[in-house]
Parts: sequence; structure tokens; C-alpha cells
Amino acid sequence: MKNRLTADDVTPKHLYLNRRQIMAGLGGIAAGSIGGPLMARTPDQAPGVDMAGGETANTWEDITTYNNFYEFGTAKSDPVENAHRLTTSPWAIEIDGLVERPGTYSIEDIVSGMTIEDRIYRFRCVEAWSMVIPWQGFELGQLLEQVGVQSGARYVAFQTLVRPEEMIGQNRATVPWPYREGLRLDEAMHPLTMMATGIYGETIPNQNGAPIRLVVPWKYGFKSIKSIVKITLTDEQPENSWNQILSREYGFYSNVNPQVDHPRWSQASERRIGDGLFARRRDTLMFNGYEDEVAGLYEGMDLAEFY
Repeated sequence: MKNRLTADDVTPKHLYLNRRQIMAGLGGIAAGSIGGPLMARTPDQAPGVDMAGGETANTWEDITTYNNFYEFGTAKSDPVENAHRLTTSPWAIEIDGLVERPGTYSIEDIVSGMTIEDRIYRFRCVEAWSMVIPWQGFELGQLLEQVGVQSGARYVAFQTLVRPEEMIGQNRATVPWPYREGLRLDEAMHPLTMMATGIYGETIPNQNGAPIRLVVPWKYGFKSIKSIVKITLTDEQPENSWNQILSREYGFYSNVNPQVDHPRWSQASERRIGDGLFARRRDTLMFNGYEDEVAGLYEGMDLAEFY
């Protein structure tokens, strides 16, 4: 399918080899550090380069100035204007529930044990707009394997930081804080599900979810929770914030599905940020173009009922 990203495309060979060369030159140490860039930006990673599957990555400016992050305000420009207040070091994530090794882990300890990958994903949000973002990070499944998933676990729940003195949007009751999200365990363990710590080889900016966020590329963007401080393994379907607020409009799964309209707009097409105000809208692809990789997770499910 034209312009479709596949599992083979998410880590292009030239980037993979380049990353290995850089990591070898650094002794494999600095590449896993949260305190600085995950790797040096190279010419073939420059904004606008056609990087995978016929998709052109959005520019750094697009990616970092047009954001949904209600903790810093509801306008798309609010996060870049307000997120500089957020302190991201030190940072820790509490991991609890049905795991063998629960605890509170520093971000440095988490990342140091992971294999950092480069992946280029179309990242869609709720209002039918999209970007193509070159993320750096590691598979969520790597982390879950390290803490040990107990046999009774069926879901993974996430929470965002609550710090209203820095996240000024939390001084308004826009959503019930903390922001919460969740995945089924098989979704969380899928190799496309990523914990992102960088963009374009640079440490992820505050407005994009520093220092660590989820990326689930076949779902609408609000599922990819930012600035995570807690992960819970559970046997019950967890609450997710938009489903709490407007359950008729936002379901637990929130898979990209052009065949099911949002109650207030069609989801059959999307606007790519950076295309220009008068550019023709693009057809939305089922599962955001990852149908071959993830459709099997939902075999036999009514995707209009389980939206």
C-alpha cells in the first residue's frame, strides 16, 4: 500500500547502521543517557528528509510547536510556551501491581538497561491531524520483561506527573488529574509500542512529553501518554482520562479506524501538519497504516463497538 509504514520501515537500514557506528564510538554508554542527546544528529536525519515508507518526516519546528498536552494548556501553542517550567531531572517511575519486581526506578536505571532504537511513526491525534515523527526509545515490552509480568496481568495502566506549580494547566479542571491511560497487555508487549526518550536524535523536549512518554502508533495520539511517573500491571481494564470525560466519544481502544466516525466529525481523512492550509486532505489508513502488524490483536472483535 502506498505511503504505508511497515515493521521493516520503522528502523531504516541506514539509520540502524549509523546508530550502531555512533554507539560504538561512544562505547555504548552516552547513547542510553537521558541527561543528554541519545545520539548526535546526522545529515540523513535532518528535518524534511524522506526517511521511511515514502513518508517525509515533519520538521523539528512542526513537531515541537504544535502539541496536545493539556497539563500546559489547551491551545496547540500552549505546551511550547509553558513547558519550560517542568523539571525533568531527577525523574523516577513507580512500577507496581502484578509484577515480580515492583519498585520506584530512576529514569537513568531504566534506560541504561535498554536497547535504544530509531523509529519513524505517523503520530495521529484526536482532531484528524497527523505528523511523521522520528522517535528514539525502547520497546515497552523490554521494560515489562525486566520487571517481570505475573501470570494474572491482563492490562497496563499509566499515569502522568501531577505538579501544578510547573504544569500550569493542572490548575484548571480540564481533565481529572492525573492524566491516565491504559493498554491491553498484548498491545503493550507489541514491538511497535515504544517508550520514547528522544526525537531526531535529541533529548525529547518538555512539550513532547519529557523525559519519557508512550508511543502507540496505530492508535489516536491521546493514547500515547506523556511524562510518565507510574506504570501498573493489573487484571482489570484501567480507566483512561478521555473515556472518563466523554465515554460516548472516546473508547478504551481508540484505534485509528477511518470506517468509524467520531460523533462530531469524520475520521476518513486527515490533515498532515506542514502540508499547508490549502493542501488536500489525505485518506486515513486503517490502524494508521500498521494493519498488517496489529490487526491480529483484534481478530473477531467488533471495532465499531470496541472503539
